[in-house]
Amino acid sequence: MVNQFTINLGFYMLMPYLAAHLSGSLGLAGWTVGLVLGVRNFTQQGMFLVGGALADRIGYKPLIVAGCVLRTAGFAALGIAGSVPALLAASAATGLAGALFNPAVRAYLAAEAGERRVEAFALFNVFYQAGILLGPLVGMVLTGMDFRVTCLVSAAVFAVLSAVQIRSLPARRGTRAAQGREGVSAEWRRIVSNRPFLLFAAAMTGSYVLSFQIYLALPLEVRRLGGDGEFGTAAMALLFAVSGLSTVVFQTRVTAWCRARMAPGRALAWGLVVMGVAFLPLLAAVAAPVPDGGPGRWALAAGPPALAALLLAAGTMIAYPFEMDTIVRLADDRLVATHYGLYNTICGIGITLGNLLTGAALDAARSAHLSALPWLTLFTLGPVCAGAVHLLHRSGRLEPAAKEVIASPVA
Repeated sequence: MVNQFTINLGFYMLMPYLAAHLSGSLGLAGWTVGLVLGVRNFTQQGMFLVGGALADRIGYKPLIVAGCVLRTAGFAALGIAGSVPALLAASAATGLAGALFNPAVRAYLAAEAGERRVEAFALFNVFYQAGILLGPLVGMVLTGMDFRVTCLVSAAVFAVLSAVQIRSLPARRGTRAAQGREGVSAEWRRIVSNRPFLLFAAAMTGSYVLSFQIYLALPLEVRRLGGDGEFGTAAMALLFAVSGLSTVVFQTRVTAWCRARMAPGRALAWGLVVMGVAFLPLLAAVAAPVPDGGPGRWALAAGPPALAALLLAAGTMIAYPFEMDTIVRLADDRLVATHYGLYNTICGIGITLGNLLTGAALDAARSAHLSALPWLTLFTLGPVCAGAVHLLHRSGRLEPAAKEVIASPVA
């Protein structure tokens, strides 16, 4: 838990301010800034499967430590690099680091939690969001002095975390059962032939497209109505504060309430429905006249997006712990890190395509004066994905197949 909090603390104290540093301090063109940021995301998403497979092969601890060490080097390099090739290499290193430790961290937690995985992942999300909340605040103070200071402090955070994990994190690896007799290609064939897992990943991709809109569509809407001044900046900060604080305060209570009243498949479906409903306030706001200025315009710019952020957080709180647990169950508790890696890759592709379509919908809405189009599209996506998850639940595909009984030799 502390590991993930510290990872997010170090990451989010730097990444929100990187684009401004690249375009401002270094004077890079917009397309170059996009390239540097895109390389990090592409490397991380593209290598998730490899990182997960390595974690299952050699153990979770080595991959967690290796990822933190690599991110130490990558963030330090971002602070001192001045050429585009050096920046691209540093950005790729930070992305590869995430691909190494993310599947391993989740598989480690699943192995440690045992039958209490749902509660463990609920608490994990609390620490995860706390790091996202605190990181930008620390980064804002450090970047006010110099962005290089931010990079070096962030690198120092990962260096200390690496040292602590080398010394104190117990070595763990998942249940390998028949894995030892299989090669990597056979293991991957086993996973890609796991049809329920692939269908579940495809159905849940919509949840990531919806939740990502707190970084894309919601800030754009705030800027459209609130402008780029102090109010717009404060309104965007409100989005992240509402999302993070609500998760920190209510996540474990929401999970306990859901677990006592519904099956995991129903909880997942309801979480997706709530995430779709999150865009109804924005859809309703389209019908309201836009004031020329003053408190009325501020309320319209900040209120519906903040309510949408709160509902997105609520839907994520409902679904996330059961989602992580379902992946382990569909993996039949074998090759768990590899399953997490492939799951992240599938969802990452979905996020990319979803963002392209959302951006296209936002452009079309502006040019054709169809303000409701993007919000109606996002609202519809939630129930559609919820229906797909519900069908998987009703058909029994979210439950693992009966385990093969293996006779043990008599000692």
